Amino acid sequence: MSAPVSRPALNLSGSRRDFLRISGSVSAAAAISAALGACSGPASTSTAGAGGDKDLITAVIGYGNNQSWDPSMTASAFTMAANNHIYEGLVDTDPITRAPYPALATALPADVNATSWKFTLRDGAKWHDGQPVTVDDVLFTFERALDKSTLIYSFFSAWLQEVKKVDDKTVELVFKFPFPDALPRLTIAKIMPKHVFGAAGGWDAAKNGKAIGSGPYKQTAHNPKSNTTFEAFADYNGPRKPTVKKMNWLSIVDAPARVAKISGGSAEAQIADNIPYANIDQLTKGGLTVEGGKGMNHMFLMFNTAQKPFDDIRVRQALFYAIDTKKMIDVALKGHGAASTSFLNEQNPSYAKAKTVYSYDPEKAKALLKEAGVTNLTVTLMAVNVSWIADCLPTIANSWDAIGVKTTLEPQDTAALFTKMDQSQNYQVVAAASNPNQFGLDADLILRYNYTSGGTWMKYTKWDKSAVAKDLFAKMDAATQEPSPTKKLDLVHAYLDVIAEQAVLYPVVHTELMTAWDPKKLTGVRPQAYPGINLLQATRQG
Repeated sequence: MSAPVSRPALNLSGSRRDFLRISGSVSAAAAISAALGACSGPASTSTAGAGGDKDLITAVIGYGNNQSWDPSMTASAFTMAANNHIYEGLVDTDPITRAPYPALATALPADVNATSWKFTLRDGAKWHDGQPVTVDDVLFTFERALDKSTLIYSFFSAWLQEVKKVDDKTVELVFKFPFPDALPRLTIAKIMPKHVFGAAGGWDAAKNGKAIGSGPYKQTAHNPKSNTTFEAFADYNGPRKPTVKKMNWLSIVDAPARVAKISGGSAEAQIADNIPYANIDQLTKGGLTVEGGKGMNHMFLMFNTAQKPFDDIRVRQALFYAIDTKKMIDVALKGHGAASTSFLNEQNPSYAKAKTVYSYDPEKAKALLKEAGVTNLTVTLMAVNVSWIADCLPTIANSWDAIGVKTTLEPQDTAALFTKMDQSQNYQVVAAASNPNQFGLDADLILRYNYTSGGTWMKYTKWDKSAVAKDLFAKMDAATQEPSPTKKLDLVHAYLDVIAEQAVLYPVVHTELMTAWDPKKLTGVRPQAYPGINLLQATRQG
């Protein structure tokens, strides 16, 4: 792909490049290593002396590191967590409070209700290859963010009109209307070096694992399905300095293997995320701290509405009513979950109970199927291989079998599943984990992640051309533009009711995510309510 044309101001409404999609097929490790300039040879999940090396944090991440590493195209838990250490936005947010703070920019805007914001870049900011960060890099990044083919397009397109170069140190963001919620959202637009990713093949390299940012840590090696390593960037002069010299993040999706890495006398890791609920007592008794956070994290079902009978709302609703969510929470989640009563979790500031709530009601499920004229339904439920999702699948299969729906489970590698989806391979129903809180907390952002005309998820569902979908998108746009907070919330609740009723892509349960760490070796850890870890304020101890 040729490099984009340089220009001082970007009118971002017209870009139409066909960039690579989220979670496409991943190149071989050798090719990625060559692109990164990383060491060759077999991947290693260990670093010599890991247990006693005070300059190193070894982390275990319960998600794959083999999905896209392009910040504009990824929703991978591993990648997004890593990118928060590698890249910066103009503004970033605290991982727990989500309070905005200036990152590459020198200050926050004085008036968040203004229709344009100016940002001055931090003096002396450098890329990990030693080149200076420039205003052209900012323009390049927002051009990418406002391309319809990117995953993050929907987070910006409704309110951002253009980005202009004011001078060699200053950019101006021009809005379509006042939008105060834009401030924390700017962390999603990780500023990327134009001279690296604007070159031919740059976006392929980004997708496949190349990461060069201006943040406190630089990537030193990347081995898909194995590990990614980092070291402190000596020239970093931003607000959150690196606290350790080296990090080794192990990608271990298999739960027993993940727990083994952080437990016992030969424990290699100091911290692990995605801790299975069944192992909490074991790890706590072993001297580890195990804490969680309740948030948006959920298992959702997604239907292919182009395939009968899943175009019928009654069939979709029936399959939700049939699920014994209490049994799922008690058995699979060990009590660390809640049945969905809205698309949003109950802790979200915009939450309201939806008019349609899918309480366990197998008789109602049977009646809906009968009303739809559906008999002898056979369903293949494809699913990601995230450990807690795998634990929930038998309850779904048993629940559907109980209402006469013959169910086959097909759990598989997350990257492999979404490669099939990207290639438009046929499917009936998918179960997967998601947590839009990785991007932010406001309802507009969360819903636009899944429900955007032409967006990644709507293309998977093949639903967004329907009359109901078009009306939903209009309702969402009206809520986004509404200046009154009270009226905005009323509009949000109205479209959340539509999403609940339609059950095209909808949560079954919201869960609590657990993080474990060794308090004798790490301090300053704050567990997240969304996947991954953040170690920008953690310190390695004895």
